[in-house]
Amino acid sequence: MRTADYWIQNLGLAAHPEGGFFKETYRAAGTIPHATLPGTFSGERNFSTAIYFLLRSHDKSLFHRIKSDELWHFYAGTSLSIYILDQNGLTIRLLGTDLVKGEQPQVIIPANVWFGAAVNDPDSYTLAGCTVAPGFDFQDFEMATQKQLLGQYPDQGDIIRKLTLVQ
Repeated sequence: MRTADYWIQNLGLAAHPEGGFFKETYRAAGTIPHATLPGTFSGERNFSTAIYFLLRSHDKSLFHRIKSDELWHFYAGTSLSIYILDQNGLTIRLLGTDLVKGEQPQVIIPANVWFGAAVNDPDSYTLAGCTVAPGFDFQDFEMATQKQLLGQYPDQGDIIRKLTLVQ
């Protein structure tokens, strides 16, 4: 059975600022001109980007948002809960392969919504892929603060405290 360390070492994953480990695997050569993107983008963006992303059961992907849609793909390990905060409140999407339990091998995160993730099983990990279009740029990445999210979603305090840093 493969371990999280196996994937981290053999895929060359590095620590990610939101938590877990990642490696960019694809950045489209083509770009979308700044003038044709929504005004929230600060410059041109690649058509698309992709990464490997790994979380261990003791890691967490902190609440953050980006300016592009993001498609998560399940590769190995156990299922992952993706917590999405938007105008409708909290939605939990399960990334995995047990369709009977409501898991899906792909989960779409719309642009500009807050989201974070955690592995569901103890002593496990999830290896996923994330594809972003227009392509990811750290200029489009915003980490949530606990105060900010508690102000917007006061009824979701437990998950907000779990997936944010105290600031």
